Amino acid sequence: MTNDTSHPDLYLLGGVSPALEATLAERFTLYREDPPATTRAIVGGGSSVVDAALLDRFPALEIIAIHGVGYDGIDLAATKARGIAVTTTPDVLTDDVADLAIGLMLAVQRRIVANDRAVRDGGWQVDLARRASGRRIGIFGLGRIGKAIAERAAPFASALHYTARSAKPDFAGVFQADIASLAAACDVLIIAAPGGEATSHIVDAGVLAALGKDGILVNIARGSLVDEPALVAALQNGTIAGAGLDVFADEPAVPDALKAMNQVVLSPHQGSATVDGRAAMAALVIANLDAHFGGKALLTPL
Repeated sequence: MTNDTSHPDLYLLGGVSPALEATLAERFTLYREDPPATTRAIVGGGSSVVDAALLDRFPALEIIAIHGVGYDGIDLAATKARGIAVTTTPDVLTDDVADLAIGLMLAVQRRIVANDRAVRDGGWQVDLARRASGRRIGIFGLGRIGKAIAERAAPFASALHYTARSAKPDFAGVFQADIASLAAACDVLIIAAPGGEATSHIVDAGVLAALGKDGILVNIARGSLVDEPALVAALQNGTIAGAGLDVFADEPAVPDALKAMNQVVLSPHQGSATVDGRAAMAALVIANLDAHFGGKALLTPL
């Protein structure tokens, strides 16, 4: 049984904070399981999948509000055909994700996690690290997050390189036409591009070989961009020197081989996981929903 029209039916697809759920409950009738055909809104995360089959279950659906910036799991052709609005929460998590990218870059190069573990185990033998300054840093994807990473990376870089859909005349970096060229030009390769078919496994064995034995891979984008078995092999064989990973191919599953490597720093997809960032994301989800059901313009539509 659904609630009256003052509390439209909303499907919670994925986890949200207790505070956001409580705020949504003030405005909507919430469903985590078995949402009715009268569902008018979906709130999901950046990894949520809303395909045509799911959309067909909700003839009354009006809006999908994503609690994040990823939308590669949304069938945008189907939502457009149906006139269903889709919103994300850009900008408010940009700084947090960019900060984590730099943190992973430093942690891998300076062996922070491996040495922390050694001290906790009673050791004091230094596991020699790599100098983090003066490195050639490449960024794959120069959207909001990529540009924020570039700003933070610049003080560490002897040169900044990037690959994007097109060269950016206003960006003080060297444009590389493709990711293989970018990897060959860099010591540190940071992945900051969207997921989806166009970028699936774009970091493959060839790209990792081009990055080279002194190279570091940092991924704060989507696990789908990296051929994970190829990455494991490259790390095991010394094809590259290390990796800092916040995202994985089959989250929350992480290959045991990666867990066993001291030259790898692992993070549980926590790019936006700050108190400040999550509060701002939740507020933007609510603001978009309020705007839609209040007949006003959406704040951050796709």
